[in-house]
Amino acid sequence: MYNSTNALILVDIQNDFLPGGALAVPHGDEVIPVANQLMPHFELVVATQDWHPRDHASFADNHPGQQIGSVISVEGLDQIMWPVHCVQNTRGAEFADDLNVDRVSYIFKKGTDPRYDSYSGFFDNGHHTATGLGDFVKQRHVQRVFVLGLATDYCVKFTVLDALQLGFETVFIDDGCRGVNLNDGDVANAIETMRQQGADVRQSAQVLQETK
Repeated sequence: MYNSTNALILVDIQNDFLPGGALAVPHGDEVIPVANQLMPHFELVVATQDWHPRDHASFADNHPGQQIGSVISVEGLDQIMWPVHCVQNTRGAEFADDLNVDRVSYIFKKGTDPRYDSYSGFFDNGHHTATGLGDFVKQRHVQRVFVLGLATDYCVKFTVLDALQLGFETVFIDDGCRGVNLNDGDVANAIETMRQQGADVRQSAQVLQETK
């Protein structure tokens, strides 16, 4: 069992990111058993949840003439156009049915401001507003965070990078993540970026071995 100086962060394991969802991550459902296996080994488990208003600036439908995957400027930031996904209080925004959410101590909603996307579990993309996750784990004297979920090259990557910037020892659980790979090499590049910035890249079996 990892003591309270460690926290497991589950990133956006939601229906819209699973096969058949509005923004399906290939093989995204494969992260669920990894998350379920790891959760009992942590005293503190938290989750992030994409929670967009219907008029969110990241939705291509809200920008006539824009195509999914194109990039425009919104509030001075580059914004990828995505399909409508994880709209507040919809089935797509709910956590995966098979995820053992009863082990989650707290849920941090992100992407709630219609002006800004929020890949990271800690801040929106422009770092205008914090989600509260950073303060929550710091107040509990967490020193090391373990991160898994969806998607490797977006929300997981930026959650890991922000965790490192905030001073946490950060472990990226490779087999507990799947990526969008909008462009060839995006996932591999994301993992390398996390590693170069100081993340410890591990497999779930290595994480479990530590608890024995």
